[in-house]
Amino acid sequence: MENEKKFGTKQIAITAVLLAICIISQVFKNLSVFITGPIINACIALAVLMVNLPCGIILSIITPITAYFIAASPIMSAVPAMILFIMLGNIVLAVMTYVLIKKPLKSAGGNLFTVPNIIKAVIASLAKGVFMGLTISLWLLPTFIPVDSPLRGRLPIFQRTFSLYQFLTACIGFAYVFIIYAALRKSETNFQKSDS
Repeated sequence: MENEKKFGTKQIAITAVLLAICIISQVFKNLSVFITGPIINACIALAVLMVNLPCGIILSIITPITAYFIAASPIMSAVPAMILFIMLGNIVLAVMTYVLIKKPLKSAGGNLFTVPNIIKAVIASLAKGVFMGLTISLWLLPTFIPVDSPLRGRLPIFQRTFSLYQFLTACIGFAYVFIIYAALRKSETNFQKSDS
């Protein structure tokens, strides 16, 4: 949608709007991971598709920090190193979006809603879920939650949240991306037609 080389006021504005959406959604983080998660994932993917990979990475890094300050969960307070691995999981999603979807999108004439792209979105979501599952669920949490901590009894829930739920929320986020991106492309095309 945007020229990858070009980075000006419009691109900064798009990134800032996506960051604002992420921050607003984090107010609802403690209600359900299925509210905030898809919105954050959608914003990261949209930043990559509409601006560039560095902007997607910036959102990937900032959103776990803002989540910690806006609505820190007990598990994040107990194991703060999780923030780094959440950032890395988000970066995995951003890079996979760039490699699997954005690069081929240029040669496909900008049509995002295709069966191959849906499959690639599922693969990108799976990559994030697997990365976070291996690093957070299987290593970090069992290693760093003290045995006598009351959080230890909720370990299976946390492990699901940082593996399977990461995959599912990324898939839902991509569903949002497909809808939003198609609508933006259509409005951009209509604007260009009316302008000419």
